[in-house]
Amino acid sequence: MKFLKLAAALALIAASATALAARPTSIVFNSNAADSEGNAYAKYIVKCSNGKKAELTAWNNRKKWCVGDASSDTCEKKQIKAAKGACKAR
Repeated sequence: MKFLKLAAALALIAASATALAARPTSIVFNSNAADSEGNAYAKYIVKCSNGKKAELTAWNNRKKWCVGDASSDTCEKKQIKAAKGACKAR
């Protein structure tokens, strides 16, 4: 019986830890820029629920969203997915 209670308590702790993971609270436009090849992109700042800030870049008329600067390989098609990834990485 004690093992069952311990397992249930550990499951609740694990579930609450994922619920408290950092999430984006706001996404704010920062500036427009261009890379060394002349490709235009936009910079955004993501504020996370844990107080951290992260940068997103939007490419191809905001069809591709990347975490970090222009050389980032972590990209998504949706802004919110990229923002969630940026907050998890912090």
